[in-house]
Amino acid sequence: MERNKLVYIASPYSGDVERNVAFAKAACRYAMNQGVTPIASHLLYPQMLDDGVPEERKLGTDMGLRILKVCEEVWVCGSELSSGMEQEIRAARQLQIPLRQVSEQEIGWELCEAPIQKGMEMGG
Repeated sequence: MERNKLVYIASPYSGDVERNVAFAKAACRYAMNQGVTPIASHLLYPQMLDDGVPEERKLGTDMGLRILKVCEEVWVCGSELSSGMEQEIRAARQLQIPLRQVSEQEIGWELCEAPIQKGMEMGG
């Protein structure tokens, strides 16, 4: 794998935002450990924009797609595909940017979630 390649991380954001943000961070850390430079626009723009406001969500999505255009690869992380991810995949295909599927297991996500699930079981 080419070192320091710029990689766009595509993973879900909406829905269980707290969990999805944690997953995106884990995916970015995994990518860094692979020697690439990850960018996850959905970890950046929701800090400044309200994802619940359609105009602001579109602005964030458009800026994310602009970033995607300069990436050398798009990593589709996890088994869940959101509408935003589908849009990113379509854009990558149109731009002929290679796509790579990265599983939760590859990222080590089940290890990240285990303490949360274990803690919930103990409390209930």
